[in-house]
Amino acid sequence: MSSDPVISCSNVGKAFQLYLRRNDQLKQALFGRWKQFYHQHWVLKDVSFKVQQGETVGIIGRNGAGKTTLLQIICGITRPTQGAVKVAGRIAPILALGSGFDHELTGRENALIGGAILGVKRSVIEARLDQVAAFADIGEFFYQPLKMYSTGMAARLAFAVCAHADADILIVDEALSVGDADFQAKCDAYIHNFAKRGTIIVVSHDLEMLSMLCDRIIWIDDGAVRELGDSRAVIEGYRHSTDDKATATL
Repeated sequence: MSSDPVISCSNVGKAFQLYLRRNDQLKQALFGRWKQFYHQHWVLKDVSFKVQQGETVGIIGRNGAGKTTLLQIICGITRPTQGAVKVAGRIAPILALGSGFDHELTGRENALIGGAILGVKRSVIEARLDQVAAFADIGEFFYQPLKMYSTGMAARLAFAVCAHADADILIVDEALSVGDADFQAKCDAYIHNFAKRGTIIVVSHDLEMLSMLCDRIIWIDDGAVRELGDSRAVIEGYRHSTDDKATATL
């Protein structure tokens, strides 16, 4: 593992504008220079950490803690309201690639688009289309419009494209956990193999998997980093916290 950081988050915060009344957004556009018509809701607050080359880092936290928003900022899908993020290397954002697909185009055509989004030359992704189709394992649907796909089939295609993009950094979200057991096993095997040569950030509620796969864990609680460190130690603290909260509600 190199000591060079490939991902650096410095004092990152993200706020969304919440409007209480239907026409407040229009008022903000017209009169926002003089008055604020929205309430700022901070999803992330002063998040700082570094991920080194070759490291596998897990992110845990309760639903709504800000985990997926943090991944979206790292991937460049959304910008932080404050702070800065630096990334060195090509990212394969499995959580979001499928959102850029065109539902009127075929799986094959979307694979070409996905490769382009990830910065892969067209000639390279064209040469790997058979491998992408085999990994996705959706049969003749690979040549059908995406609007005919189930959510699981679209996720298969997105993962398959990412798996053949020669990425330096793999970003995996819990949202990928769809499909049958065989495909999940294929994805797990790919992630474990990628961990031997690349950098991974993974969000999951599967604490056992994270404990075995990850070098470190970042625990996000109410938008802030509550703990960052050794996987087993952080997971143990997280379990105690969730157990205590569950007991308190009884």
